[in-house]
Amino acid sequence: MNRSTLSRKDFLKNATLGLAGLSFIPSAVSIPTGKTIGKNGAVANNYTLKNVRLETGFEYENGEVIATKTALFSIDIEDKKIKKIRPNQPSANAIDAAGLLMLPAFKDMHIHLDKTFYGEKWTAVRKRTGGVKSMIALEQQILPEMLKNSTGKAEKLIELLQSKGTFFARSHVNIEPSSKLNSLKNLQLALENKKDVFGAELVAFPQHGVFYTDSAPYLKEAAKTAIDFIGGLDPYTIDGAIEKTMDFTVQLALDNDKGIDIHLHESGESGLKTVEYLIDKVNENPRLKGKTYLSHCFVLGKLDKSKQEEIAEKLGAAGIGIVSTIPFGGLVMPIPTLLKHHVNVMTGNDSIVDHWNTFGTGSVLQKANLAAQLYGYTTEFGLSRMLKLATAGPLPLDEKGLQQWPKGGDDADMIFIDASCSAEAVSRISAIKSLIYKGNIVF
Repeated sequence: MNRSTLSRKDFLKNATLGLAGLSFIPSAVSIPTGKTIGKNGAVANNYTLKNVRLETGFEYENGEVIATKTALFSIDIEDKKIKKIRPNQPSANAIDAAGLLMLPAFKDMHIHLDKTFYGEKWTAVRKRTGGVKSMIALEQQILPEMLKNSTGKAEKLIELLQSKGTFFARSHVNIEPSSKLNSLKNLQLALENKKDVFGAELVAFPQHGVFYTDSAPYLKEAAKTAIDFIGGLDPYTIDGAIEKTMDFTVQLALDNDKGIDIHLHESGESGLKTVEYLIDKVNENPRLKGKTYLSHCFVLGKLDKSKQEEIAEKLGAAGIGIVSTIPFGGLVMPIPTLLKHHVNVMTGNDSIVDHWNTFGTGSVLQKANLAAQLYGYTTEFGLSRMLKLATAGPLPLDEKGLQQWPKGGDDADMIFIDASCSAEAVSRISAIKSLIYKGNIVF
């Protein structure tokens, strides 16, 4: 049977591997191993997958990568881990992956799960003037109503992400006087409801400014909870003072052993000063290296080439990452320059459909495709490298074509995709056929 024409019925027979789109199993379904898939799609016990396509190396011609080699394997899943990768064995007791390509599951590293219109009737963005501060005023009006059903909408949004191959998200969550900690509590409930099939880390996000709306007391309260990062927003534009806001943010992170992830939209002198000030603060506090990020950081796209190189080198040395939504048009971020200087670059959808934006698809693979187009990563090798934007790092093959994923002991977080290799998956934004999270078959 051709793997690209497998029907819903065929894949149900194979433990739901290969269902097109997100379709949670409504009732218990027996699978070939005798185990059971419950309502949330979680496999209760350990199992083996057969006919799993993995990348094994590159094919070269005159020193150029012209194709990606693959082969079929059997994979043992045990205790949420990949236990063993073995030569393919046609066992009757194994779940058949039907020759689909297995890749690391995806991560959306910048999204707002706590405030969305997703799951409600279509609503376009309204005309607005006054920049971010006008949006703060709008949020103060609409957030009380949005909070009434934010848990259910967050769950629907998570399901959209899963359908696109995403198993994990970094979600910013509003912490400000309008929501107090209610937005956080509602999202935490949604994540608890999805804990067997989805993972997340949370950023306490002062969407209305740290001091502009006196969010500082609520941020201090949130910092004592199980959030992972202290967020920030345009300290000069919103709060009117770079040093005061940044010092507060950095100290709160240090005091509570959290990371930092700051929205920085400012593209002028204040944006550059904020970047440089954060670099200095992280260098003064080395334990923040590797756990500090700038989201958007549009100012990098406005600098001349030599300044981009200088700042990228400093960001890389300080261990400060950039989380970009891959903007295009009049603003093109210097992502190749950042990667050259070993800056950790990740991506996310940001808004899916809300009062800020309605163009989010939920697919970080689409973001990797966009980056490949923008920056000319059109070869087999270049396309394969862009997959790391979707996975937030892991790639099946290293730069020399040596297999580095999966290995025994890796977390069992993977997707099955209708593509012959990573390069094709990025170029064609290939269809996701199955998602596995911590060994649980989600669909």
